[in-house]
Amino acid sequence: MTSEQWSAAVRLLWGPPAEPARGPKRGLTLDGIALAGVGIADAEGLGGVSMQRVAAELAVTKMALYRYVPGKAELVALMVETALPDPAELDAGLEAGAAAGGAAGGGWREQLGVWARGLYEGFRAHPWLLEATVGARVMGPRELGWMERALAALDGCGLSGAEAMDSVVLVAGHVRGIAEQERAVAGGAGGAGGAGGVGAGAGGAGGGGGEGPDAQLAVMLGEVLRTRGDDYPALAAALGSVARQGGQDQALLYGLERILDGLGLLVERRGR
Repeated sequence: MTSEQWSAAVRLLWGPPAEPARGPKRGLTLDGIALAGVGIADAEGLGGVSMQRVAAELAVTKMALYRYVPGKAELVALMVETALPDPAELDAGLEAGAAAGGAAGGGWREQLGVWARGLYEGFRAHPWLLEATVGARVMGPRELGWMERALAALDGCGLSGAEAMDSVVLVAGHVRGIAEQERAVAGGAGGAGGAGGVGAGAGGAGGGGGEGPDAQLAVMLGEVLRTRGDDYPALAAALGSVARQGGQDQALLYGLERILDGLGLLVERRGR
């Protein structure tokens, strides 16, 4: 983004509701514009989004759209803010954990677990968010709310500000990696590929749906290992164990638990 784009994005995301830059008032809203862009991106990927396409979706001219949104960079910023789940929805997951016998509000580990799963489900609902939420850019209130929730979970754990930020980046990076892998398996940059929406179960790469990356890898390698398994004994043994005992496609939850285990050791050390 240029400095002008940064300023325009800040005004759109953080300022009062925008009126058209000039001319008579029209029936467009920023929410409606963002939702039109989200619909295109869900169906075709971020590459399918353009000012012309969104204008056509809204049955207005491209010049009419420019009166509300200066360009594609600002449009994508609005789309991200609209597509991300509301971080307040994480409270439902914590309440469910408390109802199941956990502590009210959850400890830092439970809060980060709910946070990571919620972020993953958001990426599954809108895979193009993986592409749209990288690099230097302006973030809106909802996206900053996600960062705030994760950092607040670590408040009081004895971590420095840098350690808390890096911990959040570590968890988010794991979630992104698994979501990227599932996106590739599902068929690329287009829609969700049947992966489900916000609130769906953590199937696929995260929860043992049976058709995730591990399952597909086993199918692809099975034929080779039947004839060349002696050349790769450790791999053959691991895949054989998975076939007998299950546990495939648990990468999201397994990795998350190991990351939180390591964080727990650091928190314990700081507590001493």
